[in-house]
Amino acid sequence: MATAGAPRRFCRCACFYTENLYAARYGLHVRFRGEQQLRRDYGPILRSRGCVSTKDFQQLLAEDAALAPEFLAVAEYSASPGADLKGLLQRLETVSEEKRIYRVPVFSAPFCQALLEELEHFEQSDMPKGRPNTMNNYGVLLHELGLDEPLVTPLRERFLQPLMALLYPDCGGGQLDSHRAFVVKYALGQDLELGCHYDNAELTLNVALGKVFTGGTLYFGGFFQAPTALTEPLEVEHVVGQGILHRGGQLHGARPLATGERWNLVIWLRASSVRNRLCPMCCRKPDLVDDEGFGDGFTREEPATVDVCALT
Repeated sequence: MATAGAPRRFCRCACFYTENLYAARYGLHVRFRGEQQLRRDYGPILRSRGCVSTKDFQQLLAEDAALAPEFLAVAEYSASPGADLKGLLQRLETVSEEKRIYRVPVFSAPFCQALLEELEHFEQSDMPKGRPNTMNNYGVLLHELGLDEPLVTPLRERFLQPLMALLYPDCGGGQLDSHRAFVVKYALGQDLELGCHYDNAELTLNVALGKVFTGGTLYFGGFFQAPTALTEPLEVEHVVGQGILHRGGQLHGARPLATGERWNLVIWLRASSVRNRLCPMCCRKPDLVDDEGFGDGFTREEPATVDVCALT
C-alpha cells in the first residue's frame, strides 16, 4: 500500500529581502552584499543618476536598510556557533532581569516612516479591514496589508528565532512556527490606553513605529500574575524603531496617551510544540477548531492519504 506524497510547499529565497533592493530615488534595482560590492558594481550608474557625494551614498544605504544594524548584529551573533545567553545579553538592553524583558533596535528610522505612510494610506482606503485583536479597535492586520509573507515571516524565521532560542528556550523560543502580526494605533478620540492583559502568544515583540506623542508608557507586572494583584508595575518608555521582547504570559498594559498619535507593530510569536500541550488562554489542553492561515498557532496531525490507484 502506498501513500500519496506530501504536497509541495512553495517557498522563497531569503535573498529577496536582504540582498535585493530597489533604490526608488535613483530608479534602480540593485543586488546588495555590502558597501564595497555596491560601489564596485553600481557606482558608475548611480553617479550618472545623481548619487554623487559620500553623503548621497550613505543616505542611499540608510534608506534601503529596513533592519537596524544593531538588530542584524544581534541576530548574526545568535545564529553563530558557540553563541550563548551571556554573550547575547552583552548585545541587548536588559530592561528587567527578573521579568526577562529586553530591548533592541529593530527597524531603521526611514523604514518606520515608510511603513507608517503605507499604514495611513491603507487606513484611509476603502479596503476591508479587521480589528487587530479583541482589545484594540484601531490598527491594521499585517496580512491584510500584504506584509505578512514578505516582512514578518522572514523576520521570525531568520532573525527572531535564533535570538529567542537563547533568551527563552523554556518558552518555545527555538520552535517558533507561526505568528500573528498587527499594528495598533492610539490617538485622541480613538483608543487611548490598554488595560492589563496577557498575549495569546509564547513570546512577543513590540516595536514603536512613531509618531510624535506623549504618554502611552508600557507597564509590566508578573508572569501570569492576577491583574488585581498589580501594585508596583515596571514602566517602560517607547523608543521609535526599538522593540521590547517579553514573554506572552507577562502581565502588561499601556498608560493613557496624552497627546499625538502612537503606532506600534506587535508580533505574537507562537510555538505549536508548546501550545499544543496547554492553551495559554484557558490553561487547558486545547480543543482544536479548524481555522484559516496560522489560526491561533495550534496544529493537529492530519491522517495520511491513501493512493487508491496503487491498491488496484
